[in-house]
Amino acid sequence: MTRLTKVLIGAASALTLAATAHAADPELTVFDWAGWENAGLFADYVAKHGQAPTYSFFADDDEAFQKVSSGFKADVGHPCSQMVIKYREAGLIEPWDTTRIPEFANLNPSMLASPTFMDDSGVWFIPGDSAFTAIAYNTDTVPAADVATLNVFKDPKYAGRLSLPDNTDDVWSLALLATGVTDWSAISEDQFAAAAAWLREVHPNVRAYWGDPSELSQLMATGEVQLAWSWNDSVAIMRGEGMPIGFQRQAKEGASAWFCGWVNFKDAPGSEDKAYDFVNSWLRPDAAKVVLSDFGYSHSNMVGMATIPAADLVAADVNPIDTTLLWQTPLPTAMRNRMLEEFELIKSGF
Repeated sequence: MTRLTKVLIGAASALTLAATAHAADPELTVFDWAGWENAGLFADYVAKHGQAPTYSFFADDDEAFQKVSSGFKADVGHPCSQMVIKYREAGLIEPWDTTRIPEFANLNPSMLASPTFMDDSGVWFIPGDSAFTAIAYNTDTVPAADVATLNVFKDPKYAGRLSLPDNTDDVWSLALLATGVTDWSAISEDQFAAAAAWLREVHPNVRAYWGDPSELSQLMATGEVQLAWSWNDSVAIMRGEGMPIGFQRQAKEGASAWFCGWVNFKDAPGSEDKAYDFVNSWLRPDAAKVVLSDFGYSHSNMVGMATIPAADLVAADVNPIDTTLLWQTPLPTAMRNRMLEEFELIKSGF
């Protein structure tokens, strides 16, 4: 069984368990994306404590926030950057003590360049992993010329043969890029309306809105779906299974880039010391190779990333690219809530 197959099976089984916890160390509960209970990432934690953390899973950021804001208790969580402001405004997280995180000085500073993440009151977010959302396509059936533009999603030739993420941030990054917006920190009414209209035009072409990488890989493996707006890990899984998958990150309108990381929940039920042990295991330099090989993502630790050959970064499609990028950085809560509501209407056919 390949490591990528293990990720696929882990994600599927996690979703089947409907985000219930896997019993392990009762003194640390990690709230994480389905499929991320990777032994290579918490290896130092196990070496110190003799068992893995307890994991509870979510499939998307909005589900995770809703669960925590409704009273679910965990010690650490793994949201993506645009969600951190919501956790702060809701009073659900507290700052990290970076003096207890030896690798903090080696983290990519561009991933902390926001007052949402770090201000006079402390460091609220520890970046961990990053990658892209771009066009995954079957190279046997989809000509490269077709995916030179994001408007391929409107092409009637692919009606019923494409998939979009069931994820507010990713689907709006696509629509905004396709309509000429590359910075979503200040979206005008006209820009919002144009992106919403674009999504409504694409909606009839969508075979399915995928919820996790395993679901997308299954849709493309059966041939039901020929192209999708996808994360790197879906591409890595499919290539690992021998599927002919391209990843177009340089469509003329651009691609989306994002990063996720760790928040420290307030009034957590477990051990604060173990929370730091877990995050320190995750951030160690050699964990960068685990994140790349098992998920197809970059790691925030620059020292660790510097040990990885450039050819490996190219093979995983995380090497730097010369194109327009819409970074999924924090955006105003009111606008993100509006995006969420509008997306639900669009999926419902309204």
